[in-house]
Amino acid sequence: GPANRLAHAAAHAVATDPGSTRYNPLFIYGGVGLGKTHLIQAIGNDIQRRKPKANIVYAPCEKFASEFIAALGNKKAGSGIDGFKKRYRSADVLLIDDIQFLSGKDGMQEEFFHTFNALHQSRRQIVVTSDSKPQEMPAIADRLSSRFGWGMVADIQSPDYETRAAILTTKCEEKQFPLSEEIITHLARTIQSNIRELEGTLNQIITHCELYQLPASLEVVMKVLQDRSPDLRRHLDPDRLVKTVAGPMASVSSRIP
Repeated sequence: GPANRLAHAAAHAVATDPGSTRYNPLFIYGGVGLGKTHLIQAIGNDIQRRKPKANIVYAPCEKFASEFIAALGNKKAGSGIDGFKKRYRSADVLLIDDIQFLSGKDGMQEEFFHTFNALHQSRRQIVVTSDSKPQEMPAIADRLSSRFGWGMVADIQSPDYETRAAILTTKCEEKQFPLSEEIITHLARTIQSNIRELEGTLNQIITHCELYQLPASLEVVMKVLQDRSPDLRRHLDPDRLVKTVAGPMASVSSRIP
């Protein structure tokens, strides 16, 4: 959809030609539940399919940080900091998820800075994700954030209504649990934050219907929405708003001679 088309195109370009200067590094940013992890893992899977011998290293940034700390305390030959450096700097493709986890961690930033330089100089692909754009990440060294902008910076925004409805329809087909167009419309209009929340609500509806042996009606869906998030009760979709406001006036006008 329009919200993720740029990030998808950039990811496809990287998977097709990893190490290309124009897309190296690829920096993908966006809010939670919008597909950053899905996309970065898809890049790794596609490169692995195209180049089975490629050394692809994927790690959430928290794992990178914990391995760095463990390496500092490990004095065993080949398992300490030298082993850590070899693991990450020998990668043909390095995929780091949630790079903002390095915020405020100067020692880890220093290590990642040198790892970044070693890979970039040898034209090996780097892909990172974050919850914000490079220059807006708090407590990240300028020399590191500036490098994130060397290649391609692509954002993922919240999906529009049409994309949300299409995703719901596809998920219903995958799960073999059909929902009426009325219910899909209501869910797509009500849950606007992210896809994770959308799919989580659908799973809860399916579980509720199967557990209580109920048909998937709009009343059941409303009950699940209210149980899942009371705030959703305050949502007003446009059609309901128009009917509520115009209904009494239409009734009054019909009685006027």
